[in-house]
Amino acid sequence: MKAKQSLDSFSSMPVRQAVIRNAIPAMAAMLMTLIYNLADTFFIGQTHDAYQVAAVSLASPVFLIFMAVGMVFGIGGTSVISKAIGEGRKEYAKKVCSFCMWSCVAAGILCSALVLICMDNILSLLGVSSETYVHVKSYLTIVSFGGVFVMISNCFSNILRAEGQATKSMVGQITGNLLNVVLDPVMILGFHWNISGAAIATVIGNLAAAAYYILYYLRGKSSLGINIKDYSVKEKICGSVLAIGIPSALASVLMSVSQIIMNGLMVRYGDLAVAGMGVATKIIMISGMLAMGIGQGVQPLLGFCIGAKQWKRYKKTLKCSLIFAFAVSLVMTAVCYLFARQIAGLFLSEENTFAYAVRFARILLTTNAFFGVYYVLTNVLQAMGAAIPSLVINLSRQGLIYIPALYVLNEMMGINGLVWAQPAADILSIGLAVVLYAATAKKIIRKEGEEKKIGNVAYEY
Repeated sequence: MKAKQSLDSFSSMPVRQAVIRNAIPAMAAMLMTLIYNLADTFFIGQTHDAYQVAAVSLASPVFLIFMAVGMVFGIGGTSVISKAIGEGRKEYAKKVCSFCMWSCVAAGILCSALVLICMDNILSLLGVSSETYVHVKSYLTIVSFGGVFVMISNCFSNILRAEGQATKSMVGQITGNLLNVVLDPVMILGFHWNISGAAIATVIGNLAAAAYYILYYLRGKSSLGINIKDYSVKEKICGSVLAIGIPSALASVLMSVSQIIMNGLMVRYGDLAVAGMGVATKIIMISGMLAMGIGQGVQPLLGFCIGAKQWKRYKKTLKCSLIFAFAVSLVMTAVCYLFARQIAGLFLSEENTFAYAVRFARILLTTNAFFGVYYVLTNVLQAMGAAIPSLVINLSRQGLIYIPALYVLNEMMGINGLVWAQPAADILSIGLAVVLYAATAKKIIRKEGEEKKIGNVAYEY
């Protein structure tokens, strides 16, 4: 069993080496995703049209929803598959993989159709102005045709890590994102397709990544598979995947919802403020996405340890992951803060928009150093199969805490309050994550102890 052998190699090597070896490819993949995100904004910025830069920010919530649906099956599938592999349930893991693949296809077709049919209502909800209407509509129309590919690429970049194939997962992501980055200047500036060129490059990049993952399985190099004959919703496959995947994906969905609300409040201060906030968000992504990569990279290791009941190794892996994630987040936050003006200058030339971007970025960076701890803890809860704690955390950071904070701080502090709402939500959410993890871990350890006692009694009898 190839996946089993791959994960066994991680379980036998030193903990620090296992964490680094699994986290680095995930970080590299997220870094490439970051570069592709920055490239879209950078090359659109070269048109010297701040309204097109604002349009990218306005359209991104809808694109995030496509990604979030893919993550439902990717994160949920990763948790279920890694635990199943740890328990030696090969055929069950294979069925879960097929379920995730074909569910992405069905969901992608449905979501694309809904966006195209309800386009005018969506644009109204996004709060587009007369200056950004055409740009946002053009971008979303094109991206919608690639919805299936977006979901498959986001799903299977996670699934491959579940079977210990972190490097192949990274290659798929880098292939798609690198192609996007290469095509951006050609289509945006060379062909003068502007924001439409950025959308076309995004679709082609996700198509390439999806094709890479599909070919990996079709070549029979995995013990898992995507054969539709293995598709099943029985044996709690659907429920198990969705129980973990939905809470995780809710973070992205709520990010979209909260961004729509934030943009709607921010647009009162002008489209240039919206563009500045969009660039500020790109700056904090530099440290945030690396932290996210660490969390995603170590989740299969933790899930395998839980499934195999290797608790001593699990504790060492968690400790090493937390230290590594915090160190990376702290260093990257410092770099972004010190070079905020230089980074913002890559995207913006309009003076007022540039000033907004630098000011907003430095506010948002105040809590970035703790992102690593947050993402590791949320991924640990997913690895444990703790659906309710995962749901609570993901509802809180981008929803239950952040959205009310937007309205309250906007009334109290105006435009700066809108920006401070995110750091405030971050601090409260990180504290909540620590409390929920501690309670969940204690419950699992207590349950494990009780099962051992029962087993010993049965053995003695």
